[in-house]
Amino acid sequence: MLEVRALGLDGVLEIVPRRFADERGFFSETYNAEILSAHGIELAFVQDNHSYSAEAGTLRGLHYQLPPRAQAKLVRVVRGRVFDVAVDICRGSPTFAQWVGLELSAENWNQILVPVGFAHGFVTLEPETEVLYKVSEHYSAEHDRAIRFDDPQICVNWPVPSGRLILSPKDRNAPLLADAMLSEFPG
Repeated sequence: MLEVRALGLDGVLEIVPRRFADERGFFSETYNAEILSAHGIELAFVQDNHSYSAEAGTLRGLHYQLPPRAQAKLVRVVRGRVFDVAVDICRGSPTFAQWVGLELSAENWNQILVPVGFAHGFVTLEPETEVLYKVSEHYSAEHDRAIRFDDPQICVNWPVPSGRLILSPKDRNAPLLADAMLSEFPG
């Protein structure tokens, strides 16, 4: 069974799978299309991604793909902890440029569902952190985009001071939301 909780922006959900533990360890069903469908979540995931960050303070994001290759993501941490963020980038949405954040950890065993039309990013809170995520569309370099992690229009309250963040050149040089290429995302 999975617990599903709304996080305040339309379609962004925390999903908590159950773990069954005994002296050997544990078992957990981390994804079940039938159960998610019963909660109104009908996504076909086509690719699994695995991210490893050696250092705490590694920030990845804010990333998204343009239609027709826009992606929904189901994100979970299997080692360490992250502060995970989803930003509404659907022009015309009543929550445009608003964000929601959630700590994901191997200990809490929780996940976040980031729907199409949201930029996504996370910062690691522990060294040696591993993140697994399912996506609903294949990666496409042609459609891949990013928004600045410190965009003043969005004002994400990252729990790591900006001077201590470890960023890729792509993320450090990403455009502001006002200058980013956005498109009409399917509803």
